[in-house]
Amino acid sequence: MPFTRIALHNGKTPAYLRTLSDSLHQALVEAFEVPPDDRFQVIDQYRPGELIYDAHYLGGPRSEDYVLFYITVGRARTAATKQRFYQRLAALLQQNLQLSPQDVMVVVVSSQREDWSFAPDDV
Repeated sequence: MPFTRIALHNGKTPAYLRTLSDSLHQALVEAFEVPPDDRFQVIDQYRPGELIYDAHYLGGPRSEDYVLFYITVGRARTAATKQRFYQRLAALLQQNLQLSPQDVMVVVVSSQREDWSFAPDDV
């Protein structure tokens, strides 16, 4: 079960945010072995000066449309699976939102089952 925090600048429309969320979920289902009904996301929007990133570090240039996806997963994925996911997500965002691949950053962090609780009695 991945949990994703999505960070971007303020000012995007609700339709943009929904498409961003839907594109992420589609890529997770298609390329990251996630069940279709497994969607947990939080979108954090920041004012100018609150989302700080290097516009040219490893793959820039990045614009004000920069989006960071911080994904916590319950089980590790192979490098090949992650690569397929990264490529699919970037392609969907470019197709659906005209978001440049240079403006997409993804961080995947693995955890263990005991790091998650879905209800007090699920452990």
